[in-house]
Amino acid sequence: MDYEIKHFGKFRAVEEGQGEPLVLLHGLFGALSNFRDLVDHFKLSHRVIIPMLPLYDLTILETSVSGLARHVAKFIEATELTKVHLLGNSLGGHIGLVYALKHPEIVKTITLTGSSGLFENGMGETYPKRGDYEFVRKKTELTFYDPKMASKELVDEVFAITNNRLKALKIISLAKSAIRHNLGHELKDIKAPTCLIWGKNDTITPPMVAEEFHSLIPNSELHWIDKCGHAPMMEVPAEFNKILSEFLAKHKG
Repeated sequence: MDYEIKHFGKFRAVEEGQGEPLVLLHGLFGALSNFRDLVDHFKLSHRVIIPMLPLYDLTILETSVSGLARHVAKFIEATELTKVHLLGNSLGGHIGLVYALKHPEIVKTITLTGSSGLFENGMGETYPKRGDYEFVRKKTELTFYDPKMASKELVDEVFAITNNRLKALKIISLAKSAIRHNLGHELKDIKAPTCLIWGKNDTITPPMVAEEFHSLIPNSELHWIDKCGHAPMMEVPAEFNKILSEFLAKHKG
């Protein structure tokens, strides 16, 4: 199913369903397809919104975790959302945390899966290796426990991004920003109930990262998914959706 991208003034987003807002924030190489099963499930109970993050459109100075968090803040303000359930994968989780620290009155719950913000085995400065399809394929496979999840379509998407010089520079800039912007000393100030859903076989943000988030965020709960990598909502959507449904049900209304 292809989702309609709607315009909210100068912002673009997918919006499906009705109910309490569930805002999904994707990662560096995130695409709408990453959240397909999640949207199909939760649009029956929530107003599911995926803002298009301008990963490649900000100025170099704004191409950072903070710059993207400011974009999310402007989007939420423009759409007049309140009592938001925020969910972020990888860099999206990091952006969500920065937003929640600055706007605690707006955020009702936070869900993190494979989030950066403490430590990540980033793709590093060598990641956008232009022209080397096999290198990109192997790197994309590392996102998952089952390498077959890295379909040709997905690898082609990542290859196209890394083969574009300007996009590759923006990816490096964002990856460096994520490493520099460590939230270790700030997480104690997160007030919203937080659900951590982590793949036990995540090699990009390994299990120790989830445990550290759990120890530092006061009102948090940690759920493990076995035989799962960095993107549980893609790799094991049924189990991910069950955990998230139970968490959101506790904080409804």
